[in-house]
Amino acid sequence: MQSKSLASKPVRFLYSWIVFFIVWLAFTSTLALPEVITGAVVALILAAFSYETFTGWGFKGIKLSNLWWSFVYVINFLWLMVKANFNVARIVVTPSLPINPGIVEFETKLTNEYAKMVLANSITLTPGTFTVDVVDNRYYIHWLDVTVTDPEEVYKEIAEPFERILLKIFN
Repeated sequence: MQSKSLASKPVRFLYSWIVFFIVWLAFTSTLALPEVITGAVVALILAAFSYETFTGWGFKGIKLSNLWWSFVYVINFLWLMVKANFNVARIVVTPSLPINPGIVEFETKLTNEYAKMVLANSITLTPGTFTVDVVDNRYYIHWLDVTVTDPEEVYKEIAEPFERILLKIFN
């Protein structure tokens, strides 16, 4: 049994190194030799210190459908972020517009703790909303312009566009 776990460590390390190296290449967007070498070394160091944590789920958590829905999630998130940026910009350049800031709450249907964290961060990264607290399944959100206060309506306005995809990825 011990030899089996030793065989999996190099594979997990290599997987981590490849992912970190690809991310490096994507962010630097160059194949200049100094950048490639630096990326390989940085990815090697990161993989050495984090491969056990980074690959904690192992390969069983990686499914083609999850990769597809993750891609859909990123596109959806970017679209919602652009829309929210325009909305906040409209508020900023038109100070006479009435706004109604406040804290609203809703309950999530997510059961996975990681998915809850992704939802909270997605809400915070979307301009005009900020996740103040998460208690069990209840989210408390500061909203720049509160348009509804009913928790079901708040859920539909703020969380549902994210959560409907997260449910497909994590449940």
